[in-house]
Amino acid sequence: MSSSPLSKKRRVSGSEPKTGSTCAPGTDARSPPCPPAPPNGMARNGSDADIDEGLYSRQLYVLGHEAMRRMQGAAVLVSGLRGLGLEVAKNLVLGGVKAVTLHDPEPAQWADLSAQFYLHEEDVGRNRAEVSLPRLAELNSYVAVSANAGPLTEDLLAAFQIVVLTNSPLEEQLWVGDFCHTRGIKLVVADTRGLFGQLFCDFGDEMIVTDTNGEQPLSTMVSMVTKGCPGEVTCLDEARHGFESGDFVTFTEVEGMEELNHCPPMEIQVLGPYTFSIGDTSGFGDYVRGGIVAQVKMPKKISFKRLRESLATPEFVVTDFGKWERPAQLHLGFQALHGFQQRHSRLPRPRSQEDAAEVLGLAQELLEAQAGPRPELDEGLIQELACQAAGHLAPLAAFIGGLAAQEVMKACSGKFMPITQWLYFDALECLPEEGKEEQLTEEQCRPRNCRYDGQIAVFGADLQEKLGRQKYFVVGAGAIGCELLKNFAVLGLGCGAGGGITVTDMDTIEKSNLNRQFLFRPWDVSKMKSETAAVAVREMNPQLHITSQQERVGPDTERVYDDDFFEALDGVANALDNVDARMYMDRRCVYYRKPLLESGTLGTKGNVQVVIPFLTESYSSSQDPPEKSIPICTLKNFPNAIEHTLQWARDEFEGLFKQPAENVNQYITDPKFLERTLRLPGTQPLEVLEAVHRSLVSERPRSWADCVAWACHHWHAQYRNGIRQLLHNFPPNQKTNSGTLFWSGPKRCPHPLTFDVDNLLHLSYVVAAANLLAQSYGLTGSQDTGAVATLLRQVQVPDFTPKAGVRIHVSDQELQSASPALDDSRLEELKAALPSPEELQGFRMFPIDFEKDNDTNFHMDFIVAASNLRAENYDIPPADRHKSKLIAGKIIPAIATTTAAVVGLACLELYKVVQGHRLLASYKNGFLNLALPFVGFSEPVACPRNKYYDVEWTLWDRFEVQGVQPNGEEMTLRQFLNYFKTKHRLEITMLSQGVSMLYSFFMPAAKGGGGGGPEPGVPGWALTWPHPLCRMTEIVAKVSKKRVGRHVKALVFELCCNDENDCDIEVPYVRYTIR
Repeated sequence: MSSSPLSKKRRVSGSEPKTGSTCAPGTDARSPPCPPAPPNGMARNGSDADIDEGLYSRQLYVLGHEAMRRMQGAAVLVSGLRGLGLEVAKNLVLGGVKAVTLHDPEPAQWADLSAQFYLHEEDVGRNRAEVSLPRLAELNSYVAVSANAGPLTEDLLAAFQIVVLTNSPLEEQLWVGDFCHTRGIKLVVADTRGLFGQLFCDFGDEMIVTDTNGEQPLSTMVSMVTKGCPGEVTCLDEARHGFESGDFVTFTEVEGMEELNHCPPMEIQVLGPYTFSIGDTSGFGDYVRGGIVAQVKMPKKISFKRLRESLATPEFVVTDFGKWERPAQLHLGFQALHGFQQRHSRLPRPRSQEDAAEVLGLAQELLEAQAGPRPELDEGLIQELACQAAGHLAPLAAFIGGLAAQEVMKACSGKFMPITQWLYFDALECLPEEGKEEQLTEEQCRPRNCRYDGQIAVFGADLQEKLGRQKYFVVGAGAIGCELLKNFAVLGLGCGAGGGITVTDMDTIEKSNLNRQFLFRPWDVSKMKSETAAVAVREMNPQLHITSQQERVGPDTERVYDDDFFEALDGVANALDNVDARMYMDRRCVYYRKPLLESGTLGTKGNVQVVIPFLTESYSSSQDPPEKSIPICTLKNFPNAIEHTLQWARDEFEGLFKQPAENVNQYITDPKFLERTLRLPGTQPLEVLEAVHRSLVSERPRSWADCVAWACHHWHAQYRNGIRQLLHNFPPNQKTNSGTLFWSGPKRCPHPLTFDVDNLLHLSYVVAAANLLAQSYGLTGSQDTGAVATLLRQVQVPDFTPKAGVRIHVSDQELQSASPALDDSRLEELKAALPSPEELQGFRMFPIDFEKDNDTNFHMDFIVAASNLRAENYDIPPADRHKSKLIAGKIIPAIATTTAAVVGLACLELYKVVQGHRLLASYKNGFLNLALPFVGFSEPVACPRNKYYDVEWTLWDRFEVQGVQPNGEEMTLRQFLNYFKTKHRLEITMLSQGVSMLYSFFMPAAKGGGGGGPEPGVPGWALTWPHPLCRMTEIVAKVSKKRVGRHVKALVFELCCNDENDCDIEVPYVRYTIR
């Protein structure tokens, strides 16, 4: 995944540096040194190079270039390098700020290792910041990373734009807060205590937010604007405008009321889904037609109180509306903890009732000293906070660390709405559902001088042993997979006797992965993801039992991930990037009745879904609506947005450089290719053979010059001739039967282009198209634009005259209703003109699969040029390479902060799964949007209940049928049908397996006889199949034309049944065990 030869990484000046290293521990944070340049094509961060789009591409689609540049100028101090501080620092280094200084005067302790994934057991007693420095510096060589083990002083703080305090006493927070607010330094305070988290932001008296939500500005087409005060705007009814009252918009391309085109952004009031009002239009001209209205992001000013003031009069962001009263309680609780720590120079001991009572007393004193209305203190909550305060959990550190790092990015970029000003979070549902007091005692939770002490302090030693015995399957080792594996390693999942983790991913590491998939380094590029990730997490925790594989999950690998494999698992964690694979794994988990942790991200948005056997619905139970597709006629002839021209360009790529080559190769190697092609519906046989004829005869290039000539001719066909034909059919002033202009509304009137060899866009198209054609024929191409220009001046382009009688469809309905006749004579002519496969022995073509992230393969060069030329035809604003890659490559924007936060929430659900929680209310599906900011939770949807007779069933239930009977013989179809009739009072009317119909009541039954053949006197299988005395596996093999593999222990059958009243009823599927 990366960019192109004509437009590589954008540069300001200077050449690419070549080598690099990291800063040494103890470097003075006030003047962070510029690190030497990194390897693997990464350059120094500073004035000599702009943003490395190859590395930051997915993050750039979240933040944008301007916000990224601001981040690259920010120096950040992260104080406190326990698990939370490390998570913040890790996300900031990956994100690409200018410099990160790690501050921590304290040595590592055993409890730190339960969340601090860069500490090893031999590091206990060493300074946390200095140990973490080299491992963090490897993450991003653009970022200057240094360490400081001295005290926190004003001189130190003054060198930074943003300060992050973690694991900091309240007295320190207060003086740092005063200093930073006075000096204009932005401050983030974050803390985690067991299952509780806290976050505070102070970004000064006047922070300007340039984009409050991160959404792409909306735009739509105008159909009418009235004169008045206010004027009312009506949009085309193709889609709702999506605006909200208070939005600002601008207008372009309005005819008649042209004053609108020159107005500054105007505030609107929404009147309906297609209408809104604007300012006074009474003095403007009369609206005639056309116009595009576009949303404009307006800066917003935010004011923050300093920590000392906000502590007394807090403003909260609620993370769980089911716990809306808790932030105020936890605000007191955390202050009481600080009071206890100041008094005793330690935190409360795990599960110490004495210490918890003291913390409760301190909280009561704080409440009594509070001015104004006082809420009733939740004593149980405060005591629970005290009992867990010494706990240190990796999932909490990941969640709060992801949020805190995103707030730092907001502070230095002005992008997205910051937290104002306090956020509190708890996950108490992770504690035992029953018998908590008996299970979690001081003895169970006492420190043991082991790497899991921080987790044992919360959950006790018994759960730690249980975590070690778990067997889990992690599907995918991308961004989410890396975070999952890191969390699993640190919390000890699969690290004990009998436990283990299997991770599979068939992808290799690419440069663009390094910005989020933090287990990988530049020198790992081109290695297998799963292998590299397994090595990295085993280094974090040598006790981890992990197996890496490179198999794609799906029907093709069910011999690998078979019954034995799944039955041995305790659960599955998905880290997939497509819905089809997610649904496949969901079906496998339902079948094997295994819990599933499902999570996903999209930019700053993320979600977690937990699937629990016999309790919740499955992932596949609900689906998002399908994406709206672009009508074919819009793509072919009537585009009105850059998305349309980019999709057209993608279709061009496939139709020029992939499909013809595949068809030619099939024609040469497959004797039945012609026969199969001629059976295709409609005019498809003619279209396929025309393409094969062009590739092998009429347009086959023999040299690089031929490729250039072909590209030039194709340019004229698409951007001149095709448009002239379209305008011949539909002249610019043509009107419809209703009297309106044909070229109005969503139809933009095009104009043909004139080829100019000195036009860089025209030349770029030819260079890219010619090189791609050459690649598909195995010819040698060229990047010498001067030589290409010389060749182009020698190309003779014939004149074009639009033809009469050419039909151009105006709508998809018209296209579908048209049924053009197949030209049999032309078909025969083509068949005769094609060289025989024997004449083409030794020749083959090379189909090109689109790859958006390789800067040297001409793929994106072609897409950008083809799309922008078509956009020029239709006067659509062009898209730069960055935006084109996003749309054409269907890239999913991603950022490390969201991934960390989402996986933190998923791993909190893991604690519940391992303990075997059975209450639906204990589990939480999580949703977040760090841009807003929003965090919310909902109870998972219970699995729907169905019923036949008095039997209740859900998607997790099934009929268990032993196919092999006690005598060793397998069940016949007759026995199978009778079994359901006698045992379940169900008459099977239809029986299927996958897509194969095995039996139906309307299939004529065979009578008597044995074996699988037809009855005497009955002609053929068709009348007697399936024979009632056939074994079930014989029927499956016969109908599916596949033998039942030896790895298959059971088959799945779907039933349609009637009850005793002959009524259709819905019943579960059948698991038919054969081994």
